[in-house]
Amino acid sequence: MKKRNVVLLFGAGALVVLWAAFRPEKLFINHSVNESRPIAASVSASVAAPKALVAGQFHNVLHEGQGTATILQLPDGKKMLRLTHFKTSNGPDLHVYLVVAKDAGDNDTVTKSGFLPIAALKGNEGDQNYDVPNDADLAKYQSVTIWCRRFGFNFATAPLVQQ
Repeated sequence: MKKRNVVLLFGAGALVVLWAAFRPEKLFINHSVNESRPIAASVSASVAAPKALVAGQFHNVLHEGQGTATILQLPDGKKMLRLTHFKTSNGPDLHVYLVVAKDAGDNDTVTKSGFLPIAALKGNEGDQNYDVPNDADLAKYQSVTIWCRRFGFNFATAPLVQQ
């Protein structure tokens, strides 16, 4: 009887650890975000609207990815990454990276070419905004990737082109 209880306790502990590592419920639960597009602070004609610097369409890598990634120059000089009509699979510890590659169609391209972490992904669906460091060289960082830090997987990538 004692041996059976130890085995059950160990098995339950192992299940909790596996659940925490893989978070399987995220495969079935979507997290939607609906942030508005940045607009000029004033309706005055002298204030410029945000300008698209680079943009690209997401494509599948390890998971399905769709939508558009656009890096905008805001009137105050700041840069912002905007994901529109965005959708990918949910997963644990997803982050947005700018990648030093024209396209990141696999995991090795991200890790070997280099990347700039932007932020944790706010949601796996919907329109969302992320601040981009002003010193981020868009001639160097040529794609946006949704990266699973826990397992080192590239979910989806958007190659960026000049607008």
